[in-house]
Amino acid sequence: MTKPPLTIYLAAPRGFCAGVDRAIKIVEMALEKWGAPVYVRHEIVHNKFVVDGLRDKGAVFVEELEDCPDDRPVIFSAHGVPKSVPAEAGRREMLFVDATCPLVSKVHIEAQRHSEAGLQMIMIGHAGHPETIGTMGQLPDGEVLLVETVDDVAKVDVRDPEHLAYVTQTTLSVDDTADIVAALRARFPAIIGPHKEDICYATTNRQESVKAIASKVDAMLVVGAPNSSNSKRLVEVGAREGCAYAQLVQRATDIDWRALQGISALGITAGASAPEELVREVVDAFRTDYEVTVETVETAQERVEFKVPRVLRVPA
Repeated sequence: MTKPPLTIYLAAPRGFCAGVDRAIKIVEMALEKWGAPVYVRHEIVHNKFVVDGLRDKGAVFVEELEDCPDDRPVIFSAHGVPKSVPAEAGRREMLFVDATCPLVSKVHIEAQRHSEAGLQMIMIGHAGHPETIGTMGQLPDGEVLLVETVDDVAKVDVRDPEHLAYVTQTTLSVDDTADIVAALRARFPAIIGPHKEDICYATTNRQESVKAIASKVDAMLVVGAPNSSNSKRLVEVGAREGCAYAQLVQRATDIDWRALQGISALGITAGASAPEELVREVVDAFRTDYEVTVETVETAQERVEFKVPRVLRVPA
């Protein structure tokens, strides 16, 4: 029987960003340098496949620093941590390596600088997300106020509307954030923002690549984890750009085949913490029932690379 034709449009860029690549490398290099076990506070990145692979190599993932022994190295995840965490590690004389993405660290520095200038901070982000917790934890309680939506802006209770600044979580939707920033500026004309939006280059590029293919396809699959903010935003962007069906899948086994019956064009992308191996797995799953043609739609090239901490680059 002849297989029906299917054109798969692969978004590019997709998958690993420089911050995720660096964080995974940090765990692997720590295991090479100090041997197993190496402890990691929270998932190093939001991807079960990646975390399971590192666990198999000897990484032990824990929720809090209190779950770590004093005599083994501990790594802080790419999402960043509140200031209290490295302070406690230092008090316990632990060997720790900070894998916080440099672009998240940049937001931390920004918040600290504004606070030192006497400004109260407003953070645009998602409550409970590790990055939001880490950024808000750079300053004392009450110094960072969280807004998640345009509606929140109308309700936020600030100390002095003339002395405010804002920062954003790096993995948000560019379009949604623009609306919230506009609402902040309308309510607080004196508010100071970053010179460039804090949303990272990789998040922006992946959203733009989804926009480029959304109108070409009947459905879109985003390879990523359900707790990955940037992956969930890609699903939302695809739907907003007119794609009739957009689904988040961790890997090929999660595909809802019934929802995809009758399609002739499919878009595939991957969140910033999803490895290319899982994208290939999803593409191969379609080859079983379809005559697949793959086209890559590239909207940007990424050449960003972040160095790992010096402690991992010098001999033990």
